[in-house]
Amino acid sequence: MLRRRMLIMLGVVLLVVLLLAGYKAFSIYQQIQMFSAPKPPVSVAVAKATEQPWQSRLPTVGSLKASQGVDLSLEIAGTVQKLQFESGQKVKAGQPLLQLDSEVESALLETAQADLGLSQLDFGRGRQLVGSQAISKGEFDRLAAQLKKNQATVNQLKASLAKKHIVAPFSGTIGIRQVDVGDYLASGTVIAILQDLSSLYVDFYVPEQTVPRLAVAQPVNVSVSAYPGQTFVGTISAINPKVEDTTRNVLVRATLANPDGKLLPGMFANLQVILPDMAAGIVVPESAVTYTLYGNSMYVVTQKKTADGNVEKDDKGQPILIAERRFVETGERRDGQVLVTKGVHSGEEVVIAGQLKLDNGMPIAISDDKTLTEQNSTPRAD
Repeated sequence: MLRRRMLIMLGVVLLVVLLLAGYKAFSIYQQIQMFSAPKPPVSVAVAKATEQPWQSRLPTVGSLKASQGVDLSLEIAGTVQKLQFESGQKVKAGQPLLQLDSEVESALLETAQADLGLSQLDFGRGRQLVGSQAISKGEFDRLAAQLKKNQATVNQLKASLAKKHIVAPFSGTIGIRQVDVGDYLASGTVIAILQDLSSLYVDFYVPEQTVPRLAVAQPVNVSVSAYPGQTFVGTISAINPKVEDTTRNVLVRATLANPDGKLLPGMFANLQVILPDMAAGIVVPESAVTYTLYGNSMYVVTQKKTADGNVEKDDKGQPILIAERRFVETGERRDGQVLVTKGVHSGEEVVIAGQLKLDNGMPIAISDDKTLTEQNSTPRAD
């Protein structure tokens, strides 16, 4: 009886094992069938690699400076009597801006002018009397010296009085006022800044090895974050005749017009120095390139071939297209395009959208769906 029960249990266990093995074998068979089945083509957007003239540019960064800019300050101390400008006002060269209390200096000047008038009369009489020998030559020389002394005193007081007011040294836009009427100001106090915004300088550094490719009057494209997508054109106006000891860079200055006053001194600028080199190069959309640490690559549209080299065709008689992944060497990137120096030939089609689902050798179908391009509008980086 016990033996019979053991045989029954052994049979049940064996049946369960056979069922499990059969289920596992069936699952493996299904997976093999799934992977061995032909994969449907992946929809991608493509663009042609074209040979175009490529103007070399030197990218760098810099800072904007006013062509003329000063801190308006006082040379002598005094109390503010009159303010003749408003914050942010545009002023003309020579326009009065500030007047200090000058009553004491004015009174001293009147006294000195009176003394000067008297010495001029004495000198005129002495010149007549010395001719008739009514006074000595020494007395006449004393009168002449006194006249010069009094004239110098008047000039000195006029110069001191002139320092009691500030005028605009050049036309420009004045900054925020830092003083008020009645303030006592020490010498050197800054009352405001004055900037000429009609034209600006942009100073930037370049490596010493690029200096032979630069020249005065060379064009420069400038862009700032305040106006994205807008380019301001300037020209190189000066190249520093010295290489910096610490960085081995050379300071370069470009000048650009600013008639609308959009640009302001101190703005951070991105620059593209237009170099004289012009050559043809293979250009593709930047979205076609995948940037990785181990190299840049892109997918090129090719036709699938059999082992004997013939082109495979689908049921409709059309060549089967596949994505071939190629590692490429790239150069400058500009305006959504990139220069390819190695890896792609002119006229070849490259995938610009839909790469996320691709692998080397996968079948593809070229699509005109614009959403593909929108989803891949920026370059990929694995």
